[in-house]
Amino acid sequence: MTEQEILHLVVRAADDKKAENIVVLNMKGISLVADYFVICHGNSEKQVQAIAREIKEKAEEHDIPVKRIEGFHEAKWVLVDLGDIVVHIFDKEERSYYNLERLWGDAPLEDVASVLQQ
Repeated sequence: MTEQEILHLVVRAADDKKAENIVVLNMKGISLVADYFVICHGNSEKQVQAIAREIKEKAEEHDIPVKRIEGFHEAKWVLVDLGDIVVHIFDKEERSYYNLERLWGDAPLEDVASVLQQ
């Protein structure tokens, strides 16, 4: 799968579990960690875990290696590392506190709405 196809898979998986305010930051040339950050939040511990689990399962179904998952049990900030794409799944309060969108404000936003309409 191409990077864009993986990105679409991740966004759709998060949306399938009703993730809130999905944002995709294009980190190319900005961060050495990943090409894209996908940021979203859930409204409960169980929802945050369900979003992370769905992304992991969809990735595995398509033979996309999940390098690591951090924070799953606490479900405040779950990080799913897919290599060039890193997914940050927050609970609402943690997302507001860390505000990664502002921290990485110089990163261009990708159009999530067009991904979900396909």
